[in-house]
Amino acid sequence: MLKRVLPVFVLLAIVVAAPLLLRRDTEVAKADDSEDRLVIITPHNDSIRNEFGEAFAAHWKEKTGRRLYIDWRAPGGGGDILRVIGSSFAAAHALGKDGTDLDVFFGGGTKDFIKQASLGHLARIEAFESHPEWFGEERLPAGFSGETYYDSEHRWVGVCVSQFGIVYNRDVIEWMGIAAPQEWSDLGDPAYFGKLALADPTKSSSVTQAFEMLVQEQMQKVIREKGDSAESRSEGWALGMNMLQKFAANARYFTDSASKIPHDVAMGDAAAGTCIDFYGRSFEDAVRDDSGRSRVHWVSPEGGTSLNVDSVAIFRGAPQMEIAQGFVTFCLSEKGQLLWNRKPGSEGGPKARALRRLPVRRDMYRTELMADFTDAGAMPYERTGQFVYQPELTGKAFNTLRVIFRAMCMDPHEEMKKAWSRLAVDARGDLSVFHDVSAVNYERVMNELVPMVQDGDPIELTRTMTEISKQFRRNYQRAAEEKGGQP
Repeated sequence: MLKRVLPVFVLLAIVVAAPLLLRRDTEVAKADDSEDRLVIITPHNDSIRNEFGEAFAAHWKEKTGRRLYIDWRAPGGGGDILRVIGSSFAAAHALGKDGTDLDVFFGGGTKDFIKQASLGHLARIEAFESHPEWFGEERLPAGFSGETYYDSEHRWVGVCVSQFGIVYNRDVIEWMGIAAPQEWSDLGDPAYFGKLALADPTKSSSVTQAFEMLVQEQMQKVIREKGDSAESRSEGWALGMNMLQKFAANARYFTDSASKIPHDVAMGDAAAGTCIDFYGRSFEDAVRDDSGRSRVHWVSPEGGTSLNVDSVAIFRGAPQMEIAQGFVTFCLSEKGQLLWNRKPGSEGGPKARALRRLPVRRDMYRTELMADFTDAGAMPYERTGQFVYQPELTGKAFNTLRVIFRAMCMDPHEEMKKAWSRLAVDARGDLSVFHDVSAVNYERVMNELVPMVQDGDPIELTRTMTEISKQFRRNYQRAAEEKGGQP
């Protein structure tokens, strides 16, 4: 009897003891055991939340002697976060309060922060006055490669830099017998049909920004060749829309989670996909074999992406304004900056996992500091290519691009794939009808759709985009029927 039950007792003991044995010391207090509290809304993953939570809680305790509880709110991507913020301010307004129950907005592209600043939701950041030595061309510049790195009224500021690019599986690409992708246009090759992983831009600001870069690349090419004119902008915009069509036609899905893309590429479920640099580099490391080779590789398209920032801001009327200001100051300090790329276990580095992000401050890229970097050879300010973001070309259309992509590519995706398979993959016809993007031409987008998205009637917008989606669906059906032969 004892011999039979002994293994059960051993397993129970392991289950009970494992959390205690694996638990590591934490500086973040529990909600009911804290003296201070900070509410942060963020799209950042668990690793970033944990490491910055630990580091700032330790910093705050050392500074004040008080234990801090950080209430992380991570509802999803940029679109989900903006809805939560809007609801929070609306609820506070309904109660006659000025502000919100949130303290800090941590992470995400500049477009979301610019939007919040324009709505009057953000407070001024004190670090600009208390630490002016941190700012300047050789430290934290006001902008780079056409991107803005902090608000002119000091309501938001970038804390790390990143680039959008292509992640691919070397083994799958070799099996397909094609060259490794190096430019955005490579992913439009029909060889990727059913093998490309894409994220839904309506769920992610970072994905929308990547698509905007792709469109701008096409527009800038035409402008360089023919000069900047209304005709050149229209032609380049149409080519960008056609590129997005090719991407979408090759896509096997549109995920709600951008981090799913490098995972599926690493597993071989997709040959390639678009993703931000730190996702790609993290998976490249995760599947590296004993010889040092990784089947996953991330590449920045030469001349096709700028160096942009993930930012931080403090909400107007934040309940814990002093702590919120302290958190932003910590993020901009040398301690906070080095945490982004130091090796785990190194002095000032993460406790558990490398974050694989790159500091925004240029003075962090010094030999003595980079000796402990996980990406010691990154040097982002020196290796951005020739691309310079030009906001006057597509900046106003950023949010409109989300709904265009859904209407043009996602809603009629089955019809799109059917036409693409016959016309491009099987090479059985021309693509003129397939690539007819007159419904979303540059003039209509900028003069009609952009104002409608920004300030128009939501019902009218829905009706308009539904009609545009129907038009693309008819185009794809007609293209397949006229040139694709028998079903």
